[in-house]
Amino acid sequence: MRIAVDFDGTVVEHQYPRIGRPIPNAIEVLKKLQAANHTLILWTYRSGDTLQDAVEYCKSNGVDFYAVNANEPDEEWKEGMSRLISADVFIDDRNVGGLMPWNEVEKQLL
Repeated sequence: MRIAVDFDGTVVEHQYPRIGRPIPNAIEVLKKLQAANHTLILWTYRSGDTLQDAVEYCKSNGVDFYAVNANEPDEEWKEGMSRLISADVFIDDRNVGGLMPWNEVEKQLL
Protein backbone atom coordinates (compact mmCIF):
# COMPACT_ATOMS: atom_id res chain seq x y z
CA MET A 1 0.00 0.00 0.00
CA ARG A 2 1.24 3.52 -0.80
CA ILE A 3 0.92 5.76 2.24
CA ALA A 4 1.51 9.52 2.09
CA VAL A 5 2.44 11.04 5.45
CA ASP A 6 2.40 14.70 6.42
CA PHE A 7 5.11 15.91 8.83
CA ASP A 8 4.13 18.98 10.89
CA GLY A 9 1.18 18.21 13.13
CA THR A 10 1.29 14.55 12.11
CA VAL A 11 4.74 13.16 12.96
CA VAL A 12 5.77 16.10 15.16
CA GLU A 13 3.87 18.95 16.78
CA HIS A 14 3.52 22.20 14.81
CA GLN A 15 6.64 24.32 15.34
CA TYR A 16 7.43 25.15 11.71
CA PRO A 17 10.10 26.01 10.66
CA ARG A 18 11.61 24.19 13.65
CA ILE A 19 11.06 20.50 14.35
CA GLY A 20 8.36 20.14 17.01
CA ARG A 21 8.12 17.56 19.76
CA PRO A 22 7.35 14.02 18.59
CA ILE A 23 3.70 13.04 18.41
CA PRO A 24 3.27 9.89 20.51
CA ASN A 25 3.65 6.62 18.60
CA ALA A 26 4.11 8.29 15.19
CA ILE A 27 7.65 7.07 14.54
CA GLU A 28 6.95 3.64 16.03
CA VAL A 29 3.93 3.09 13.78
CA LEU A 30 5.76 4.41 10.71
CA LYS A 31 8.59 1.95 11.37
CA LYS A 32 6.05 -0.90 11.63
CA LEU A 33 4.41 0.17 8.36
CA GLN A 34 7.84 0.31 6.75
CA ALA A 35 8.72 -3.16 8.10
CA ALA A 36 5.44 -4.48 6.66
CA ASN A 37 6.67 -3.32 3.22
CA HIS A 38 4.25 -0.44 2.79
CA THR A 39 5.55 2.33 0.54
CA LEU A 40 5.90 5.50 2.63
CA ILE A 41 5.99 8.92 1.00
CA LEU A 42 6.71 12.09 2.95
CA TRP A 43 4.14 14.63 1.78
CA THR A 44 4.69 18.03 3.35
CA TYR A 45 4.56 21.76 2.74
CA ARG A 46 8.23 21.98 3.71
CA SER A 47 10.89 22.64 1.08
CA GLY A 48 14.60 23.39 0.94
CA ASP A 49 16.46 23.24 4.25
CA THR A 50 13.31 22.78 6.35
CA LEU A 51 12.36 19.78 4.21
CA GLN A 52 15.85 18.33 4.62
CA ASP A 53 15.50 18.83 8.40
CA ALA A 54 12.28 16.78 8.36
CA VAL A 55 13.80 14.02 6.22
CA GLU A 56 16.86 13.84 8.50
CA TYR A 57 14.69 13.80 11.63
CA CYS A 58 12.76 10.80 10.32
CA LYS A 59 15.85 9.03 9.03
CA SER A 60 17.67 9.50 12.36
CA ASN A 61 14.63 7.89 14.02
CA GLY A 62 14.64 4.89 11.67
CA VAL A 63 12.08 5.96 9.05
CA ASP A 64 13.27 6.08 5.43
CA PHE A 65 10.74 7.35 2.93
CA TYR A 66 10.48 5.87 -0.55
CA ALA A 67 9.98 9.38 -1.95
CA VAL A 68 9.68 12.92 -0.63
CA ASN A 69 7.02 15.28 -2.03
CA ALA A 70 6.97 13.09 -5.12
CA ASN A 71 5.52 9.84 -6.39
CA GLU A 72 8.92 8.37 -7.25
CA PRO A 73 12.35 8.91 -5.67
CA ASP A 74 13.91 10.44 -8.79
CA GLU A 75 10.96 12.70 -9.61
CA GLU A 76 11.89 16.37 -9.31
CA TRP A 77 9.29 18.95 -8.44
CA LYS A 78 9.52 22.11 -10.49
CA GLU A 79 7.73 25.40 -9.92
CA GLY A 80 4.27 25.24 -11.45
CA MET A 81 3.99 21.44 -11.27
CA SER A 82 1.23 19.83 -9.28
CA ARG A 83 2.44 18.39 -5.98
CA LEU A 84 -0.39 15.89 -5.87
CA ILE A 85 0.74 12.49 -4.65
CA SER A 86 -0.74 9.20 -5.77
CA ALA A 87 -1.39 7.20 -2.60
CA ASP A 88 -3.85 4.69 -1.22
CA VAL A 89 -3.90 6.39 2.19
CA PHE A 90 -3.03 9.88 3.41
CA ILE A 91 -2.11 10.42 7.06
CA ASP A 92 -2.49 14.12 7.86
CA ASP A 93 -3.59 16.24 10.80
CA ARG A 94 -5.79 18.23 8.40
CA ASN A 95 -8.05 15.24 7.72
CA VAL A 96 -11.75 15.71 8.34
CA GLY A 97 -11.98 14.98 12.05
CA GLY A 98 -8.24 15.60 12.54
CA LEU A 99 -5.44 13.14 13.12
CA MET A 100 -6.57 9.95 14.78
CA PRO A 101 -4.23 8.55 17.45
CA TRP A 102 -1.35 6.65 15.88
CA ASN A 103 -2.32 3.43 17.66
CA GLU A 104 -5.62 3.63 15.74
CA VAL A 105 -3.73 4.21 12.49
CA GLU A 106 -1.74 1.07 13.28
CA LYS A 107 -4.91 -0.97 13.91
CA GLN A 108 -6.43 0.11 10.61
CA LEU A 109 -3.35 -0.37 8.44
CA LEU A 110 -1.57 -3.39 9.89
